[in-house]
Parts: sequence; structure tokens; C-alpha cells
Amino acid sequence: MSLGSASGASSSGSDFGSGSGAGSGSVPRLVVAAPASGSGKTTVATGLMAAFASRGLAVSPHKVGPDYIDPGYHSLASGRVGRNLDSYMCGPELIAPLFAHGARGCDLAVVEGVMGLFDGASGEGELASTAHVAKLLRAPVVLVVDASSQSRSVAALVHGFASWDPGVRIGGVILNKVASDRHEALLREAMDQSGVPVLGALRRAEEVGTPSRHLGLVPVAERRAEAVAAVAAMGARVRAGCDLEALFALARSAGDVGGGAWDAGEALTSSPPPPLPDPIHAWGPRPLAPRIALRARPQTPDGLRNAPVVAVAGGSAFTFSYAEQAELLAAAGADVVTFDPLRDEQLPDGTRGLVLGGGFPEVFGPELSANEPLRKAVAALAESGAPIAAECAGLLYLSRELDGLPMCGVIDAEARMDARLTLGYRDAVAVSDSSLAEAGTRMRGHEFHRTVVEPGAGATAAWGLRTPVRRVEGFVQRGVHASYLHTHWAGSPGVARRFVERCAGNVGGAGSTGS
Repeated sequence: MSLGSASGASSSGSDFGSGSGAGSGSVPRLVVAAPASGSGKTTVATGLMAAFASRGLAVSPHKVGPDYIDPGYHSLASGRVGRNLDSYMCGPELIAPLFAHGARGCDLAVVEGVMGLFDGASGEGELASTAHVAKLLRAPVVLVVDASSQSRSVAALVHGFASWDPGVRIGGVILNKVASDRHEALLREAMDQSGVPVLGALRRAEEVGTPSRHLGLVPVAERRAEAVAAVAAMGARVRAGCDLEALFALARSAGDVGGGAWDAGEALTSSPPPPLPDPIHAWGPRPLAPRIALRARPQTPDGLRNAPVVAVAGGSAFTFSYAEQAELLAAAGADVVTFDPLRDEQLPDGTRGLVLGGGFPEVFGPELSANEPLRKAVAALAESGAPIAAECAGLLYLSRELDGLPMCGVIDAEARMDARLTLGYRDAVAVSDSSLAEAGTRMRGHEFHRTVVEPGAGATAAWGLRTPVRRVEGFVQRGVHASYLHTHWAGSPGVARRFVERCAGNVGGAGSTGS
């Protein structure tokens, strides 16, 4: 049976296999990479997801690295939750299990890379690079090459990438930004000498309706109708210009990664912490506790008297989160309820804890400020001592004001837009005990913002950062933990357990009479 015959029907029972009939570690998979950013990875990866999904295949979408925005487009293309694979924040040993968790029941997985194929965490060798993840997944790489302004040189470029690391298998090339039939013929002729097959050629065209701004693409949640049209256009381009049969055959050549799939419940008690650098005694008199301390004294969710309601901010202003966070909260015993700070004037009934993730409050400042009832409800929840976990956008929302507009006033700080982009991975240590971590707990995260909060740390700081410069950052006060640092809780699942346990012990949540 050909891929064409799978159109409009499930692939179960076809020659292409069904994810439900095979271990998720053996799901056919491709890693879409490029020599550099701007080559067209997102267009090709999203287009492949849409093209294969339109043929009736269950496609599992993944993104290498910490990026929050691309997975939103992946979700539109595939109809499944986009998931990140970040070996810096979660550890290399969790990449295959997290992949298997997301790919369970699927016929194909498409993994979009980050930056250039071999670019990873600064000063950490191959760690967190697309090449590193491809090796951990034993997956073939499809290299997307910007072929504009070159012809025979493309073969030399591909040869260099294909021979640089013998552990990375480049199974084919998709030529992007091809100018004409003549240009394509020249490129294919050159590639014939490289030994790497050409699996597609996409013509030079205007960007497919994916506008960008200060932090990259505009998230799907802010432009749903336009994003649907853009993803459909990407799928059409890929269907017209790529050999889907050959690409699926390449995906089936991936090796079995073995092992089991990640499970939130199991992770709360048995997941080992990722390896981290030697601790540095720099922030406060307490010695650094090993990261495993978060998993001490395990308590099953059944031990909680009632499932505490944990409100999680969503909507257009708060679009940055990793799917595993909500899964871990639920596995730890929480009743996870999403709300929209742009629309909802009150927190969900019975809220005992609050998660304010990342996003773009700076874009929606007037609307967030105008929702005074919710701002007051959040301030009251913080005053009650309830656990509140705020990252980046959440930090801005809890501040006294953002670009001169009143916010929640929980944190005595002012936030404003800034021309400088703050971006990169961070090694961090908890400076103080909080609703998320015990003092001395080591974690890894990343920063990604064009805003500044003044002061940058409270009297009791949240984190001591060792990269790129040593500094303290963030705020801890009562149950509030607010910081610019984005973290992936799958890398430290004990954070979720500690947070939910603190929520269960809070008697002054939203809708209660406690103080």
C-alpha cells in the first residue's frame, strides 16, 4: 500500500504500521535539521506534519530545545500536543522516554531541530544540539538547506555536515528557496555526487503567513484562523515539493531506542535527576543539597485529603508551558484548571495554588491591567500564603506595574520592555526555601525575554544563577516564587509534588474564608 492510499483513513492495518501495535520507542521518526537558523526548518517540519496527517497518519510532533512557539504550529498541523525534547533542562537520559511518551500510539514522529544541526548549549559540547537529540533517538536527519545564491556549492556544504560526526546519519536533503527549474536541476546534479539523496525541493516564496515580532513567531493562540491557513499552506508546499514515500521509508529506518515511556506518576518517585556540574557555594551559608532532595519523603496523591485546585493561566497572554507540567501536577494529586487572565474576572472556584507561566503580557498589558477584579483576586490569593509559581510573564503580571500599567502588585517591582534580548540556558541553585524547592536545590532552565524588572531580585531571592554571569534573581515571599527562569518540570518532577503538597496545606485559597 502506498502513502496515497492512506489518505482520509487511519493507517491501522496498513503496510505503514500502527503506533498502537508497536512500542513507542520504535515509532518511525525523522529529525528535521538545518545548517543554520533561517533555513526553513519550521516551514518544512510543520509542513511534513500536516502533509502526513492529511494522509491519515497519526503524527507525533516534537521540538528540540526550549522553544514554546513552534510547538503551537506543530499541534495545529498534527492535531496532537507539541512536546519539547531538551537534553539540557531534562537530561540526556530523559530524551528517549519523553519522546516515547509523546509518540505513544502514533504512526510517525517528526522532530524539528533547533538552530544549526550541531549548535547546542554554550560551552557544553554537543549537549542540547539537534545532533545530540538525533543520536539519542537513533533517528535519521533530514537536512533543510537554503539553496538560494548557490548551485554546486550545496554539495560541499552537505558533504561537510554529513561527514562531521559519524554518529549522526543524514538520510536526505530538502532544498529550500530554489529559484527555478534550471536552478533545481543544477542543485540536483551537484547533489548526485554527494551520496546524499534529495528528498524534496521547495521554491522560493513569500513567508507562509507566519509573522514574527520581538521573540520570534507570533503564537498560534493570538492568530488562530490565520495560523490554521498558514499551516495548511505549509502542508500543501511540502506535499507538492517533497517525496513523502521516500521520507516515510527513511523514517522507518530509525533504530529502536528501547526502554519505557516517561510516566508522570512514576517520575514523581523514581526519576533520577540529570547530571549537573559540581555545586558552587556562592549564595548563602547553607551547603547545596543534592537535587534528589526534592524526591525525599514520597507521598502518594491518595494521601492528600482533597485534590487541591491548581489554577493555570492560559489564553493569548500566557502561552508558554510544557505539557508535562500539567501532567505532573495532576499526577501529584492536583485538580488542574486552566483560566484566561484576559477574560476571566475571578480565579477558578476553590483555587489553592496558582501557576503563571510564560507568554506575552507586554503585548496585552492594557487588557490585563483593565481586568482589575482578577488582579485583586490574585493579590488576595498571594496574601493568603497560597503557593504561586510564576515564570517570566508571570513575574511581570505579579509586579506592581508593567510599562506604567498597574498589574497585581504582589511583587514590589516595576517591569518594562527593553531593547536587549536576554536569551540562554542557565544553571541555577535555589537560594531560599520556597513552594517549589528546598534551598540548595540545583536546577537548569532558560531565559527568553526583552523586558526588565527592577529590582531584579527581592530581599529573598529565588535563584542564584552561575551562567552567563553569577547573580541572584527572582523573588520568594510567603508562598510566591516568581522569576524570569523557565524550567521544565520533567527534569525535576519533585517540584510538582512539593508544590501540590503546599497547595493541599493552604487553607486560604480563592473562595475560602481563610486568611
